[in-house]
Amino acid sequence: MATDSATLERRVTAPRRVSDSPKIQSPADPIARGIGLDRPFFDDKNRAFWILQSIGWTGYFFLRSLSGFANSMGWMLLVHTLLLTATGYSLTLLMASLFRRLIRMKPLWTLVLSLAAVIIASGVFSAIETWSYATFLKPGARPVGVEYFGAILLDFALLTAWTALYYAINYFLVLEDQIRAHEKLESQASSAQLAMLRYQLNPHFLFNTLNSISTLVLLKHTERANAMLARLSSFLRYTLANEPTAKVTLAQEVETLKLYLEIEKMRFEDRLRPHFKIDPDTIGARLPSLLLQPLIENAIKYAVTPAENGADIWITATHEGHAVRIEVADNGNGEGGEIAASPSTGVGLANIRDRLSQAYGAAHRFQTKQNEQGGFSVVVEIPYETGESA
Repeated sequence: MATDSATLERRVTAPRRVSDSPKIQSPADPIARGIGLDRPFFDDKNRAFWILQSIGWTGYFFLRSLSGFANSMGWMLLVHTLLLTATGYSLTLLMASLFRRLIRMKPLWTLVLSLAAVIIASGVFSAIETWSYATFLKPGARPVGVEYFGAILLDFALLTAWTALYYAINYFLVLEDQIRAHEKLESQASSAQLAMLRYQLNPHFLFNTLNSISTLVLLKHTERANAMLARLSSFLRYTLANEPTAKVTLAQEVETLKLYLEIEKMRFEDRLRPHFKIDPDTIGARLPSLLLQPLIENAIKYAVTPAENGADIWITATHEGHAVRIEVADNGNGEGGEIAASPSTGVGLANIRDRLSQAYGAAHRFQTKQNEQGGFSVVVEIPYETGESA
């Protein structure tokens, strides 16, 4: 069902923003906040390290204790295992302090020095484990010399696994930070390009309008010049109120076009005959601000200006599946096909192509063609986005 833009004011309702919807709070939220689970785990790297360190060595203590009890090693095993857990916990804290400095070095130096640190720590761990075993579990044993390194292979494997996990997590976080920074730079570059494309419109339009006002002043048509200046002021105030990279509803875009056409009607009067056929389902759809104005300007330039009797311009919007199809068509004097076939259709249409590519990537369609009236048509299809989905 189609409707003229004059009925849009009665139909437009403000889209509900996601932030306006009530948030459902889980009963477990206070507990999650208390233990720090209400935010990304690695958001605080220091907190994440202490949590993982404590969980890992607590697991080590329980596994060693269960293994010892399964082999009937007695209750003194708890003292032995507790000492080993404290030793491993302390050694890995020292290693972490060292690795924070090594990770900034060249990869080869990081590898060599980290391996040396693991070997030394494994030797210390093995000596303490051997002494503890002889003291608490086998009081009659008297290890000497090399016997203190009897557990070095097991301890080396344990500390190597800890080191690999430490570097894996830290390199992952570094990579994640780099990806996030890269995405931020890409977003800023895209926003800057969108803003640049948007800002190209106003000087081009201002030049044409001010030139018309200058002509009216020279012809001493002061009332029409004043009226055009007032409408120009309203148009600029309306358009500059929106961010250059923001999206507006189709209803807002149509109202902007009406302001623009009021200015152009001062120049062409009855020669310019615009018609709006807007599907009510599309008035809340969002699109880049001032996307359609260059299309209207292009139709005026090639259809209205050359023709003695002017031309009709149709602005049509329909909702098709998950897309919004917008067509700007005119019934020019038969040059529409030539314009569509030409390698370049001017700065305005090139600007639209670039803005659509920046805003939607491959998820859009831009087509120029000769229509049934012998004029020129521009068809734009963009994803259907409302206030929430956008």
